[in-house]
Amino acid sequence: MPLPAGTTTELARPLTDDDVLLLRRDFPALQQQVNGHELVYLDSGATSQKPISVLDAERSFYERENSAVHRGAHTLAANATELFENARTTVARFVGARENEIVWTSNATEGLNLIAYGMSNASVGRGGADAARFVLTEGDEILTTEGEHHANLVPWQELAARTGATLRHIPVDDDGTLRMEEAERLITDRTKLVTFTHVSNVTGVINPVEELVRMAHAVGALVVLDACQSAPHRVLDLAALDVDFAVFSGHKMLAPTGIGVLYGRAELLDALPPFLTGGSMITTVTLEASGYLPAPQRFEAGTQKVSQAIALAAAIDYLSAVGMDRIERWETELGARLVDGFSAIPGVRVLGPAAGVHRAGLASVDVEGVHAHDVGQFLDDRGIAVRVGHHCAQPLHRRFGVTASTRASAYLYNTTADVDAAIDGMAAVREFFGVTS
Repeated sequence: MPLPAGTTTELARPLTDDDVLLLRRDFPALQQQVNGHELVYLDSGATSQKPISVLDAERSFYERENSAVHRGAHTLAANATELFENARTTVARFVGARENEIVWTSNATEGLNLIAYGMSNASVGRGGADAARFVLTEGDEILTTEGEHHANLVPWQELAARTGATLRHIPVDDDGTLRMEEAERLITDRTKLVTFTHVSNVTGVINPVEELVRMAHAVGALVVLDACQSAPHRVLDLAALDVDFAVFSGHKMLAPTGIGVLYGRAELLDALPPFLTGGSMITTVTLEASGYLPAPQRFEAGTQKVSQAIALAAAIDYLSAVGMDRIERWETELGARLVDGFSAIPGVRVLGPAAGVHRAGLASVDVEGVHAHDVGQFLDDRGIAVRVGHHCAQPLHRRFGVTASTRASAYLYNTTADVDAAIDGMAAVREFFGVTS
């Protein structure tokens, strides 16, 4: 890696293509050809590649410390538990939280369901007086947005169906930005929960978190932040943002699959009823009833994701050594280059803000006359990996009048040459399929 751990990122110079080429040596999956071409991986919005240090961290655990955590008094168990809890400390520090505010999940989707089902349990009397603020009844409202990933929509649909609450949404403008005048109208005394994505996985729009939090808290509503597309790519301080809950996934930020994070303010997590129950999350158990531990253990029933958590900490160490502000600036540059290049191609429509508007390092497009899956296969033939489909955001695609799109998403290991290869490939799509006008 070009920078040592602990680099003061505020003083570090911006990333360059030469820096990125050095970083890329750390990623074995990028050292290959696809269909006779050097791999250009522009699908990190779906899942990221993993550096050697992350692979080594997980392998080392299995080779040297493998044991059940929080169980047993032998040396391996103690070592495993220490590594596991140290990983929690690393994640907490990375997002501006305390250790008892970080809950391990399998992914962000599980974290969102954990909140939703916990609120559902509270609404049928579980959790007692401490859980009263989570209770939903008929007349209460849950507010989300038109731009959400299905993971931040379907659980709230289910919660509304179980409790009688009404699910409402903030609409988006033609460029994918939230209609904030509608948000102000929709957030009322009936609103009990406001949940939204930090960064759109389709448009790259960066939502105004502080303003939405202020509006929600003014009426006593809880705020849930989907940070899946922000935690891997930008400095994230959840305490400073003042959100009540947040979720993100490890596999999008250099870590393995099967590990995610739920953040919650400590007093809220301690009051929220659990929805997964069993071993390791209890104080006492009788044949008739059980008592539950405080957070985070109350939400971590059963055998945990030990190696994955340790590897996530290694991924965070890697990202921190490069510098999250440097990564954000680099990806902003790559995202602008993608949008500028795609927008200049006849018959290619970029979904979301026009060129020149600040966004994350991704761009989704609709190619006139060519289905997104055909676009993706054409690019794959050139060794360019992109995402195709509705990206688990059907309502947003419907808002744009399309059923699917092709998304290119950059990360710290992508160069300007990668972006230019995608632009050149996209420019050749319509001619290849014979749909040029």
